[in-house]
Amino acid sequence: MSEVFTFRLYLLRAMYLLMAVGLGITVWPGILAPGDVSHMGSVVRSMLGALALVALWGLRYPVKMLPMLLFEFMWKVIWVLAFALAPWLSGQLDEARQETLFACLMGVVLVPIAVPWDYVFQHYVKAPGDRWRGKGAGAQQGAAADGARPAGERRD
Repeated sequence: MSEVFTFRLYLLRAMYLLMAVGLGITVWPGILAPGDVSHMGSVVRSMLGALALVALWGLRYPVKMLPMLLFEFMWKVIWVLAFALAPWLSGQLDEARQETLFACLMGVVLVPIAVPWDYVFQHYVKAPGDRWRGKGAGAQQGAAADGARPAGERRD
């Protein structure tokens, strides 16, 4: 099992704190006093508000919350490539998208610095996946076929 160094844990906690505070300042006022907002705008606010709250768990469990940080990185990369790059290159990026681009680029740059990539590789790429079936179902059927008693079964 690869070790995550203490310094890296502090970097991760800093990222979670940045997410929680940043979203708390920018998104939560619009949740607490929604005003007139589009349907998809309300969905985005709700998701980002939840992300801010879940990021607080990252302060206590920085390694366990890595998938959330990877999600944060991935959605920002997708948004930059799919929705901001072409308008920016053609000089047609409006002011609202410029602000979003700046915020997303901060995440695209900072998250990879904080993430312990060796740990991610060892635990999310290289490690075997979790089983798809219940532990008892296959084991009990196999044991019964061999004439052995399934666990917990009494002999009369």
